[in-house]
Amino acid sequence: MRRHPPLAKGRGAAYNPPNRFEPLHVELPSEELAPYFEPPEFARQVSVQVYRDRSQEVLSENRSPDVGFRYSLNPYRGCEHGCIYCYARPTHEYWGFSSGLDFETRIVVKLDAPELLARAFRSASWRPQPVVLAPNTDAYQPLERRLGLTRRCLEVFLAFRNPVAIITKNALILRDVDLLQELARLELVTVTISLTTLDPELRRHLEPRTSTAARRLEAIARLRERGVPVGVNIAPVIPGLTDHEIPRLLQEAAQHGAQWAGYGLLRLPYAVKELFEDWLARTYPDRSDRVLGRIRAVREGKLNTSAFGYRMVGSGPYATFIGRLFVVFARRYGLDRPPPQLCTTRFRRVPEQEDLFEVLKGSDSPRWA
Repeated sequence: MRRHPPLAKGRGAAYNPPNRFEPLHVELPSEELAPYFEPPEFARQVSVQVYRDRSQEVLSENRSPDVGFRYSLNPYRGCEHGCIYCYARPTHEYWGFSSGLDFETRIVVKLDAPELLARAFRSASWRPQPVVLAPNTDAYQPLERRLGLTRRCLEVFLAFRNPVAIITKNALILRDVDLLQELARLELVTVTISLTTLDPELRRHLEPRTSTAARRLEAIARLRERGVPVGVNIAPVIPGLTDHEIPRLLQEAAQHGAQWAGYGLLRLPYAVKELFEDWLARTYPDRSDRVLGRIRAVREGKLNTSAFGYRMVGSGPYATFIGRLFVVFARRYGLDRPPPQLCTTRFRRVPEQEDLFEVLKGSDSPRWA
């Protein structure tokens, strides 16, 4: 029987599951053996450790047929938000860390992301096209408040006039509304705010360090007021736990100014399955069996399926019901439309000797090619 240490305050995961790439891992002793061991130290407050990523490229190329973009940018690996369901958790294992607490507390940072982004845009091989900002780990997670990497990357997008599509669940995005407004004026930006639940207690357990639903809805309203194209992503929809909220989530998003909506079903790859099951048993033991049963109903009897075409929306009658529910209410609230097309014809290559801040102040002069 697995024994877990005391819960870490304000964290989604309760422990570190084994890294699938590592041959050795450490577990707490079973209940039978526990009296023979000294209890391990485990702080109620688990501090964040920051590591530097010295990658020489910052844009990732996507080849998945069911993701609608080619290039993405993630300034951070790992995420302080601590969402227990996050499909990006297993990527932390590439660094020798765990999908559990490590993912939330050991954050790998690309400190030179803005410079690498500018270098990529200066390359003769770059063809102007939208780049998705932070589809993997949130670019506006709490660490961004101190480091400001995302803001500096937005300055690069604006200087080069390259379009960017942002996905976030943090109201910190409002800090950068000045840059977003200028990008919007040039048809260079869309923002999608992720919403999961309107239940404050559920959100606190499910996504402990994210902005509240109220603050995310406020962010939608303020971005719309400033002319920034903004939509909503109802994700992840958790069968048996949050799917009943789809109509109200869409209604609230529309009333706050959202212009389009999408959704995605819960995905539980690799160790996320174990983490989610543990979280569900600890947090909502009375609902655990029902929720897991509903997840299996949309995942061919399993907790996860990775087949292209189905991994985002599931399969089977219950998945069809969720999809239809979304379509009906998205249409009712006027959210059944795609995001606006972003402009690529304004792109300009800023020479390396030019100061980006001077470029941002100034002109649309033809000295850039």
